[in-house]
Amino acid sequence: MKKILAALLLISSLSLADVKLASLFKDNTVLQRNKTVYLWGKADKNEKIKITINSQTVEIAADENGKWKAEFPPMDAGGPFELIIEGNNKVVLKNILIGEVWIASGQSNMEFQLKKSVGGEEEISKADFPSIRIFVVKHKVADTPQEDVEGEWQVCSPKTIANFSGVAYFFAKKLLTELNVPVGIIQSTWGGTPAEAWMPKSTLETDEDFKPILTRWDRKIKSYPSDLEEFNMNGEKLVATWKIDSANAIAKGMAPPRKPNKPEGPGTRNQPSGLYNGMIYPLAPFSFRGVIWYQGEANVARAFQYRRLFPALIKNWRELWNAGDFPFYFVQLPNFQREPEPSKSGWAELREAQLLTLAVPNTGMAVTIDIGDPANLHPTNKADVGLRLALIALDNIYDRDEFIFSGPIYKSYKIEEDKFVISFTHTAEGLITKDGKTLRGFKICGKDKKFVEAKAEIIGSEIKVWNDALKNPLSVRYAWADNPDCNLYNSGMLPASPFRTDDWEETTFNAR
Repeated sequence: MKKILAALLLISSLSLADVKLASLFKDNTVLQRNKTVYLWGKADKNEKIKITINSQTVEIAADENGKWKAEFPPMDAGGPFELIIEGNNKVVLKNILIGEVWIASGQSNMEFQLKKSVGGEEEISKADFPSIRIFVVKHKVADTPQEDVEGEWQVCSPKTIANFSGVAYFFAKKLLTELNVPVGIIQSTWGGTPAEAWMPKSTLETDEDFKPILTRWDRKIKSYPSDLEEFNMNGEKLVATWKIDSANAIAKGMAPPRKPNKPEGPGTRNQPSGLYNGMIYPLAPFSFRGVIWYQGEANVARAFQYRRLFPALIKNWRELWNAGDFPFYFVQLPNFQREPEPSKSGWAELREAQLLTLAVPNTGMAVTIDIGDPANLHPTNKADVGLRLALIALDNIYDRDEFIFSGPIYKSYKIEEDKFVISFTHTAEGLITKDGKTLRGFKICGKDKKFVEAKAEIIGSEIKVWNDALKNPLSVRYAWADNPDCNLYNSGMLPASPFRTDDWEETTFNAR
């Protein structure tokens, strides 16, 4: 009888599930200030839960499935606080701050570690900023939307910051310096990934422009077993050849080819929707201020498609959070590879697709055409990238009008006496050349569509472009190449975005 009672008591105790929070809520968390704060997790069915933070208490009950979500009204920046959750058990989270939270996402250049950045080691040694907190989402590919992520909130210090995103670190540091409030960064990144990996499948399968992405992936899945077998047989030979080709490319001042990788298959990082399901969907509805995004290299071969793919991604994320058009700031691809002259350039087309995305409400673009590395897909200057993203946020969100946040952006043109007269927005106090020399980077063409060198002159906030031998000019392009030689800036020392005045079909027009 005693054994039966003991067993019943054990079963009874096991049936009382501990109240748990989603993994985003742990010691050292930063919660978003001045916005509704959502907390959620799991507990026993219908379990009553009391949550307290910053002298505010909310009482709720779990639903029939044991899921619960609590809402706290907007709170001012502050802390540290304790976050206390009481149900069948008691959970106390310590060192909670309230401040500004941003999501940093994209591929390898956002993931690029601070320790590998220019000046990174010195920066790490001085990175004692306890009001900056970082949460790195563990890589995960998933076929269906997940409920949670893996990760820990870390306090920024020389011991914790080395492997964190260099771009996101410099972004956070600038915000902390200017706003003097806590800053939290949720880093959800994975190198080498295309935009479609970060989007829901429903968008990809219902849009005619995007359906080929899924069709192509299905073909890869079907051929995966034989492709993998071939790679396993010839992989060493491929890598050996790659090493030779890389050495030759570097000797010529060219970018080395990509290292041969195993074939893509089920559960790999490029799986359409895989990272959205595993690394973005579970973050909602965590409250945050905005997103910083650095991605596009993996979509260069389909740059024209990116004109619609990238805005669709932004729309998807905003729909997921259902929190309005939150800020979405992104990095325009930098200069890369050897080609400095006007040419058929997927990189130029991708930059144009990013430029056109500025038509999406509440977006901003950091131009980096001047701080890339022709021989390195991963330029190591991440400080200027993070700073330029921060300038966009400071001016547009935090009302710091003293900051110039954008370089010149092409607006319109007119033709006067065989000369293009080009107008720009974001000229600040005037257009300049960074080096004080004659303008470079402008090309012009006539009806033959063959671009030639152009002369260019700054006239106030406009630029005149011409070629003495060319009558009836048809189009002008600026910095339209993989690695253009260009020097147009505004008085804020921010570079102009590459642009063209024509809309002719280029190399990726039909690529899907």
